[in-house]
Amino acid sequence: MLRNKNIILGVCGSIAAYKSAVLVRLLVKAGANVRVILTADAANFITPLTLATLSKNPVYTKYFEEETGVWSNHVELGLWADYMIIAPVSANTIGKMANGLCDNLLSAVYLSAKCPVFYAPAMDLDMWKHESTKANIEKLQGFGNTIISPNNGELASGLYGEGRMAEPEEIVAYLSDTIRKNLPLAGVKVMVTAGPTYEPIDPVRFIGNHSSGKMGFAIADEMASLGAEVTLISGPTSEKSTQYVHRIDVTTAGEMLEACKKNFPDNSITVMSAAVADYTPVHVAAQKIKKASEEFSIELKKTTDILATLGQTKTKTQLLIGFALETNNEEEHAKAKLIKKNLDLIILNSLNDAGAGFQKDTNKITIFNQCLEKTVYAVKSKAEVAKDICTEILKLRQA
Repeated sequence: MLRNKNIILGVCGSIAAYKSAVLVRLLVKAGANVRVILTADAANFITPLTLATLSKNPVYTKYFEEETGVWSNHVELGLWADYMIIAPVSANTIGKMANGLCDNLLSAVYLSAKCPVFYAPAMDLDMWKHESTKANIEKLQGFGNTIISPNNGELASGLYGEGRMAEPEEIVAYLSDTIRKNLPLAGVKVMVTAGPTYEPIDPVRFIGNHSSGKMGFAIADEMASLGAEVTLISGPTSEKSTQYVHRIDVTTAGEMLEACKKNFPDNSITVMSAAVADYTPVHVAAQKIKKASEEFSIELKKTTDILATLGQTKTKTQLLIGFALETNNEEEHAKAKLIKKNLDLIILNSLNDAGAGFQKDTNKITIFNQCLEKTVYAVKSKAEVAKDICTEILKLRQA
């Protein structure tokens, strides 16, 4: 959720400022670009060097640095940010934010910011319970700012109660969950298939293909980044899924069929990118087959067409997207598959295109819709291809 997001972290004067180091580290680890603004009092609790090292960016403390002559443009900082977090925020800064006071860089950036603002209070129990603090927080809520409420616990004064800043892990989780709720596919259930299937010949051999699963995993990750609740059904692969993807591992075409049939009815969008075997051995040897004769034959039978099976049961509220990997008469085969299997979109890959196919980090696709209109895309990374596919799916949902 936080990958490539620009985040301003404001740190105020509080003993809880030591937690800001952990918070910066977690945000950076999640893929965010972090810039830190320290108030003068905050610098008494944690050094700019610590936060600069962790954020990999200079730390801002003043409007103007006398030694270097550098001016910190509060307007540019405010416009740069996708999100602003002030953690810890003191009672003093809450008062300034609520009443439009602007006597330091942090409050100036806050007043300039156009992005959502989150704040995590940290103060002693009596300060937290004071009526003026309550009134200021009510004002901030009215402005659309979001509070990350403090926890109960031991406070710096020795008292025990509410006022302890939320833990860094809680702040990151809260921010991530809030972002998810506002995404275009928030709450939408999506099923994606990926990877090859392995059809066993004996306990050590199988019939398979060269699919790496990279395309399907990229689609699953992109769907999750759009807020979807993703179920990924994957054949054997070394690819890793994100924490927001529920993964079901299968091996054979039969296992993938059963997993798809079980999960398909609950999903609004299904993207079938797995390279499922068209044939499977009739007989599977119980023991390893020895190399005895010069020739060896394997009797094969057709596997059930999973995509066609799902297409037969698809409802009007479901979207079903398929893939066609072709080597000749590519467009004709893809369009025929789109119609025959009752798909909403089909994504054509041609092994004749440079940069497309199995095991690669890039792909080149052509998308056909139900009107047989086609959109041709250039060679891109599979992550970018996944974005293109998801953009077309979003268009269908909005139509």
